[in-house]
Amino acid sequence: MATENNIGENIKKHRTKSGLSQEDFAQKSGVKYTTLTKIESGVIKTPSVVMVGKIAKALGVSIEELLK
Repeated sequence: MATENNIGENIKKHRTKSGLSQEDFAQKSGVKYTTLTKIESGVIKTPSVVMVGKIAKALGVSIEELLK
């Protein structure tokens, strides 16, 4: 399973690889901008499965990919 900040780091890695700003990605995923920044920075260490699902779908990757 992921270490504490891996989820946020993986989300950021995939988001930047897609060329999306946090603001654009927040709109695309349906996740609030402030929530997204907290997840990426590690303030929110364990986002809900629903939240991770929305993010994974918007990035076009599996949930498992974000948890590596």
